[in-house]
Amino acid sequence: MKFSLNRESLLKPLLLVSGAVERKSTLPILSNILFDVSEQSLTLTATDLELEMVASTEINNQGESGKLTIPAKKLLDISKSLPEDSILTFETSGDSVTISSGRSKYSLSTLPATDFPNIEEWKGDVEFQIRKLDLLRLIESTHFSMANQDVRYYLNGMSIETEGEEIRSVATDGHRLAICKIGNNALSLPARQVIVPRKGILEIIRLLDPVEEEVQVFMGSNHIRLIDTEFSFTSKLVDGRFPDYRRVLPRNGDKFLETNKDELKQVLSRASILSNEKFKGVRLNFASGELKITANNPEQEQAEEVIEINFPYEDLEIGFNVSYVLDVLNAIKDSNVKFTLADANSSVMIEGSEASEALYVVMPMRL
Repeated sequence: MKFSLNRESLLKPLLLVSGAVERKSTLPILSNILFDVSEQSLTLTATDLELEMVASTEINNQGESGKLTIPAKKLLDISKSLPEDSILTFETSGDSVTISSGRSKYSLSTLPATDFPNIEEWKGDVEFQIRKLDLLRLIESTHFSMANQDVRYYLNGMSIETEGEEIRSVATDGHRLAICKIGNNALSLPARQVIVPRKGILEIIRLLDPVEEEVQVFMGSNHIRLIDTEFSFTSKLVDGRFPDYRRVLPRNGDKFLETNKDELKQVLSRASILSNEKFKGVRLNFASGELKITANNPEQEQAEEVIEINFPYEDLEIGFNVSYVLDVLNAIKDSNVKFTLADANSSVMIEGSEASEALYVVMPMRL
């Protein structure tokens, strides 16, 4: 095999697929990228057995078609460090590939392409097209609520649901819940729910740009796939039942507060400096004309912040993990936020005052 291409044509697909390369694998082949040369086209594939990324580029093929696997990190580092507009020529010989560019020459060990694992062929039983910016908004509005290494493995991911004209994303770690939904009149989708693992969700965020272009989404019984003009991304699904989150949505909230998001964010951020580093607890005291926020820590240090609010109800004191509330405020795009409260022991519901597509529930803390 012998082919050449310029640095930029290689770097773009290489960067796209490198997110799926397994860093700490016991299987050496997973540290490599599969190069598949067919006529004047090169397809790159990387996988960690959970995710698979495929991207293509055009080449000047001076030899026969074939496949080989090349160590991903070394190839990426070499490609990045070569001058712009360099032409790279790849030539195989036995168990190695020589990459030459100008007066530079590198010889890398290869592994047999036949050993490279392929995600089995499957058909998506739910298919739809969605604008990249909508899919990104759907995921970014909720992804921070996913659990991380929880023994309840089905929480270490995001539930993606389709139903009629609606697509929903739901994430929870047991202490907080985030729901976002997007409607599209052009859609007519069956009712389906899949759990995409945390790594897959973070990879989708990395891949998508907030643009009008559409991306195709395929959901099967064990996989989800995104197909774009530049890449194909496949992730295995988490095999488990996502909890019925509708049951934990607070129903008894009878106290409402609307306030400026940025002002609240600033006072919570300042108060959090003196909160307990481990539990991040802050107290919120709601009264008729003001909201008092206090935090203290084991060193007996204390922070107190007060903002003016309109709260025509009985006084209420409630404790929260301040990080959870700040995460929600960072995700909300509206300038004002709306809190729905019940009592000191009930969850609070937070949403933007204008857009109703995202909804957040945070459980209180005993302080």
